Amino acid sequence: MKLLLLSNSAAPGHGYLEHATEVIADHLAGVRELVFVPYALADHDAYTGKVADALKPLGISVRGAHKGGDPAQAVADAQAVFVGGGNSFRLLKALHTLGLIEAVRTRAAAGMPYMGSSAGTNMACPTLRTTNDMPIVQPPDFSSFGLVPFQINPHYLDPDPASTHQGETREERLVQFLEENDVPVLGLREGTWLRRQGDALDLGGTAAGARLFRRNEAPQEFAPGADLSALLTLPTHFDTPLAG
Repeated sequence: MKLLLLSNSAAPGHGYLEHATEVIADHLAGVRELVFVPYALADHDAYTGKVADALKPLGISVRGAHKGGDPAQAVADAQAVFVGGGNSFRLLKALHTLGLIEAVRTRAAAGMPYMGSSAGTNMACPTLRTTNDMPIVQPPDFSSFGLVPFQINPHYLDPDPASTHQGETREERLVQFLEENDVPVLGLREGTWLRRQGDALDLGGTAAGARLFRRNEAPQEFAPGADLSALLTLPTHFDTPLAG
């Protein structure tokens, strides 16, 4: 597989995707047309146009999966696919409804470059369960592409000791996930990304790095450049609650 999984598509002081231009150009080397999956936002035309503007300097044209008939066929014919961010529940419902789960999974497994940001990165996991989003719609189930065997939490935020917010921190939510599922979760901080090339998985991006959560273990920090290939081989067990 050839995957680029961005935590975010916009960064302070940069235009859309600009913070990751270099790694995107390398990931999509040789690609002349990309199919964009815009279903995480309501205005598919405007979203596709935004992506087209961002990728035009790289010499890549962009076609929205919502244009010209069957989205699954568009993916089947694509040189590369980019699934953008937005609401993960809305995105996953559309992916199931339009037959895109198997279409993307099949092409990515065959080596087609896949790029995701935020919700699109969440979709690369086995399930939606580690999204940060509100369930504004109801997908038929939570299963997603499963391009990696572990879970990712994009936009991971560390607890702020000075905050007056009384709700759960991101860390608390992921610990609760691990109480019900024995599956590694990688918290990708802003400005970071994962690249998978075959059986190799590497962390890139800003110095903020990433944080790995595993059941019954202290969270582990990783800096950009870290080799995370072991995550592709670790056993995962969903719906396995901790013993009471």
